[in-house]
Amino acid sequence: MAAAWGASLTAAALRAVTPWRRSRLLAASAGPRAHRDASSSSPQADEGQVHLTDSCVQRLLEITQGPEFLRLEVEGGGCSGFQYKFSLDTVLSPDDRVFEQGGARVVVDSDSLAFVKGAQVDFCQELIRSSFQVLNNPQAQTGCSCGSSFSVKL
Repeated sequence: MAAAWGASLTAAALRAVTPWRRSRLLAASAGPRAHRDASSSSPQADEGQVHLTDSCVQRLLEITQGPEFLRLEVEGGGCSGFQYKFSLDTVLSPDDRVFEQGGARVVVDSDSLAFVKGAQVDFCQELIRSSFQVLNNPQAQTGCSCGSSFSVKL
């Protein structure tokens, strides 16, 4: 899993050690930084958007080729009820929303968008892992202590 790999791996090395192309699980976590400050833009105006941080854009440009993009999905599970799932993909579905910044793309299906609208996608590098994470999710009420799942506001 990419979360356990060092940040110094190049895109070619990442591809060489990842046997399954289409649905590579990169990492999923709300992480301890989930309460970091959001961008300065108004949350009201950006409610239906998913924002990409500079580190997310930079990492995606390093690991994607051609039509590849980062897919963000929300699925049931984890300690708190829902969990984030990240994978590299090349196929767009009719209900997908594409969020692009600086040539990097994150795609969210309409069902998952209801759970992450207004959130940020970040790439975090820590001593024990490097991973994509969802930060400042206005739809999340609480998360579990491990940071990989969340419950939604009702």
